[in-house]
Amino acid sequence: QEQLVESGGGLVQAGDSLTLSCTGSGRICNNVMAWFRQAPGKEREFVAAISRGGAITNYTDSVKGRFAISRDNAKCTVYLQMNSLKAEDTAIYYCAAKRGVHLSTSAYDYWGQGTQVTVSS
Repeated sequence: QEQLVESGGGLVQAGDSLTLSCTGSGRICNNVMAWFRQAPGKEREFVAAISRGGAITNYTDSVKGRFAISRDNAKCTVYLQMNSLKAEDTAIYYCAAKRGVHLSTSAYDYWGQGTQVTVSS
């Protein structure tokens, strides 16, 4: 059964760093992977995506230069390294997987349950 489980969220101060992890099972491992987030009162938004092999990445403008997505296919795990965190990064962060090879900002097939990231200013 395909499943995604996130970990690594928590409460940090502005300027701190945090790394999220997402481990998949089943046939998810060989998919395009991504991170999304949803802040209180806002719609879920795309954060970053990574290709199946890890060579290609894509980021939303607000996190470029601060966040880095990576993956370890041997562990079926994708990471989101978040640096220079800001209060506006506070959200529930979701891991997602997408069949196919194209990185996209929507239409993902599998979702994790989410992990809370809170950045205090």
